[in-house]
Amino acid sequence: MNPESWLVSTGIVALAEVGDKTQLLSLVLAARFRKPWPIILGILLATLANHGLAAALGVWITTTLSRETLAWILGASFVIMAFWMLIPDTCDDEAVQQGRYGVFMATLLAFFLAEMGDKTQVATIALAARYEALSGVVAATTLGMMMANVPVVFLGEKLAHRLPVRPIHRLAALVFLVLGGFALSETGESGRQVLTFLVGLIPPTWRSALEAVVWP
Repeated sequence: MNPESWLVSTGIVALAEVGDKTQLLSLVLAARFRKPWPIILGILLATLANHGLAAALGVWITTTLSRETLAWILGASFVIMAFWMLIPDTCDDEAVQQGRYGVFMATLLAFFLAEMGDKTQVATIALAARYEALSGVVAATTLGMMMANVPVVFLGEKLAHRLPVRPIHRLAALVFLVLGGFALSETGESGRQVLTFLVGLIPPTWRSALEAVVWP
């Protein structure tokens, strides 16, 4: 996995995680238990397990589909992720229970379950399929998750309320759209037509920059 792929995987997941339900869960866990290290360890192991499964699925997909079909699926997935990034997330703090297993197990179970079907898990599947690098994508996306969640665990609401969530999500959406553009451009003229239509849906101020990146 080259440095560019590593940077994209880490950065896009870190951006996608800001304001996401799992980051909100980190905030709830930190406020409820006030024990940062067991929470961080639980988040780390839950992310490694969850993203390991997601990346394995992504790599497996590349062995079963033709290159053109895979390009269409990846392009559609990244474009869907771009629009999904613009939908705010919520966290149900009633689901967080310490129970008899302590803070670590409560975090591990809650975070693993919350990550199922989440934006960052879906992104991990698509990134693993795109770069065909299971261990590299898992490591990079886990790093991105920790970059977004560890400061929240330690600083809590002081940090969470100051983050410009909407601009960050818009930036993440743009990156996902660029990734979708690269994938769709590999499907030929029909993919380019679909991408042209999608580009027409975004604000004009962003459109020229996107076209310059996708079609230099």
